[in-house]
Amino acid sequence: MDRVTFQAKEDFHRAKQKAMFESIFKLLGIEKRELLPFYDVKDLLRPTKESYLGMRTIPVNKIVGSEGRYYDFSSSFLPKKSMLRNRWVSIDKAHLTDINLPPIRVFKLGGCYFVRDGNHRVSVARAQGVAFIDAEVVELDSAIQIDEHMNQEQLRRKVVAYERETFVEFLEKHGLKDELNLNMIRFTAPGRYQEVLNHILVHKYYLNEGIEEEISLKDAAKSWFSNLYCPIVGIIKREKVLRRFPGRTPGDLYMWMVKHWDDLKHKYGQDVSLEDAAMDYASRFGKGFFRRMLDRIFPKSRSMKR
Repeated sequence: MDRVTFQAKEDFHRAKQKAMFESIFKLLGIEKRELLPFYDVKDLLRPTKESYLGMRTIPVNKIVGSEGRYYDFSSSFLPKKSMLRNRWVSIDKAHLTDINLPPIRVFKLGGCYFVRDGNHRVSVARAQGVAFIDAEVVELDSAIQIDEHMNQEQLRRKVVAYERETFVEFLEKHGLKDELNLNMIRFTAPGRYQEVLNHILVHKYYLNEGIEEEISLKDAAKSWFSNLYCPIVGIIKREKVLRRFPGRTPGDLYMWMVKHWDDLKHKYGQDVSLEDAAMDYASRFGKGFFRRMLDRIFPKSRSMKR
């Protein structure tokens, strides 16, 4: 075995050992980062357009994920699997003998990079302490920036915080903020604040049915909050349902219940009522709680049936 091959194999062994320690630290909770899956991050940030930037020299430490090989490498892009050895060693040999390799191909999203092609080249560069690497770059737009030390959970929380800020700005712009108690409207999942706005618009549509003078968005927001959101959230709190869902908010549970209602309407038709949806949900997740919820939300309708 020649000296370069021996050195490359030793480099792979050391890199794989470091990757193993990173995995152990992650299991112990010492290290919480992981290589980010590009499509999961794309779904979170929801870019609307992309631009071809061409050839660039990019910082290696800003490469935080991969399009398809995120499971093969550690958070520091070190190899986790023995089957990567041959390809990794051949790339490292080229590095050790100053052979120029083709540029990698990456997506740029949120100020960081995700590998499309060239995962092994990035891995060798990280192991060898290379600061910059040539890349062909396609950029996707995003209002949210990614920190290179961020894990998926931290990114998700940042997206939710950004969406809340946007939600509040919308309410202020349209004079709706005083109609809602924002301290009661909090979510832990992305996309929920936009759903709230959709709920208000749908509620406005139903309020306007059968009347000549159109109800304003402001009055619709007030009605939605007082007559739909607050009663359901109030019961959720009183019945201490959150104990069953650690880390979630009353708003999360409200959204799940309304979503279940919408799913049933798509499946069985528009005649499915909220009461029907709640009954179905109750049969799956606990009759005691939802029976009490129904009795409080629909006391008249239920007494008529008796």
